[in-house]
Amino acid sequence: MKTTKLSSKGQVILPSSVRAAHKWEPGVEFAVEDVDEGVLLRPLKPFKPTRMDEVIGCTGYKGPAKTLEDMERAITTGAKRHK
Repeated sequence: MKTTKLSSKGQVILPSSVRAAHKWEPGVEFAVEDVDEGVLLRPLKPFKPTRMDEVIGCTGYKGPAKTLEDMERAITTGAKRHK
């Protein structure tokens, strides 16, 4: 078990082995949750940011572009079928 201390400024240093295991670099932001056992830190962005050109087309759809009306019609039609 690793240990750390609370500084006079309220700062806690995470041991380098923990930071390395999670690949946390300086600047990583955490959500801080007060739990029964103490405090839980969760990284806000666990995955590296992506650009649109990296993810566009990843669904494999090859047909014509859909309009907003097409998408809304599909949503409302699907919602009615699943009632």
